[in-house]
Amino acid sequence: MKGADRLALCQPSHHLPGRQVALPAGHPTLCRGTTTPDGMEETLEPLRLMQDQVLAFGRSFFAWLPNLAFAALVILIVWLAARILGRAVVRLLQMRSARPSLQLAMQTLVRSAVWLLGLLITAVILFPGLTPTRALAGLGIGSLAVGLAFQDIFENYLAGLLILLRKPMRIGDDIECGDVAGRVEVITIRDSHIRCRSGELILVPNSYLYKNPVRVLTDRGRRRIELAVGVAYDTDLDHAREVIRGVLADLGTVDRIPEPEVYVTAFGESSIDFVVRWWTGSAPPDELRSRDEVTTAIKRALDEAGIEIPFPYRTLTFRDPLRLQGVEGGSGPGKEPAGA
Repeated sequence: MKGADRLALCQPSHHLPGRQVALPAGHPTLCRGTTTPDGMEETLEPLRLMQDQVLAFGRSFFAWLPNLAFAALVILIVWLAARILGRAVVRLLQMRSARPSLQLAMQTLVRSAVWLLGLLITAVILFPGLTPTRALAGLGIGSLAVGLAFQDIFENYLAGLLILLRKPMRIGDDIECGDVAGRVEVITIRDSHIRCRSGELILVPNSYLYKNPVRVLTDRGRRRIELAVGVAYDTDLDHAREVIRGVLADLGTVDRIPEPEVYVTAFGESSIDFVVRWWTGSAPPDELRSRDEVTTAIKRALDEAGIEIPFPYRTLTFRDPLRLQGVEGGSGPGKEPAGA
């Protein structure tokens, strides 16, 4: 028998009833047919347990191989489906002239949903004891915990998605929202990049833009500007109105249609107030240039017409007469007080 010179089979001992132990040949105890020592039995018992565990793992692994192969096939199908559906969504949005950031956001959302469904199916295949109901329950609890932990982040993402879908502002628009004012450069799913008029770049969370009122200054190509002008109370108002209108008709930054408007609005503290309205470009630089040109021209025209632009007057009335030094016998500089 091959290997008989290495191992010898011993008779069962009173320590191991009905069991045989194989030990190296030449062992003095085995060669004499004596029983297995207690120390040897304690050494072999962990080996037997390890052997049983390895065999059990091997049997379970080979029994699990079909499920593993099927799960790998499902993962491959999910990967293909995510790519195909993502590209289909992008093409559909391109046909509708959607923004690139919206295309990317919707593509990511669709792919994430496909992968989530695919991983759920894969988990049920790999672990037969995991039912879809239990998986969905665990997914719901996990989603709730993640949602509470990242509430602000998810709020920004949802607000960004709504902004991209509703299109309240476009790339290149000048906006004002609270303390933020500038030109929109980038709109992402999480935040918007606003270039301030002083040159700084501000990253504004989309939830801030969605919750607060936003003034889109360049929503249209033209915008109306108002300017307050005051004239003295003794001024001929019709003449002043014609002077102002004549000035506006000759300025290049003032639109002819609609026509500029000049109205008397109120009696001020020291003047009668006009409001001047005209249309010009909607960009902030256009507004500044037009306001500068109109204000300068109106001031020059009123001066040439002899129409006063008053400033506030204040009259102070004292309860008791004031005694001035150096007047009618009063003491003043260089004079001695009376009775000195």
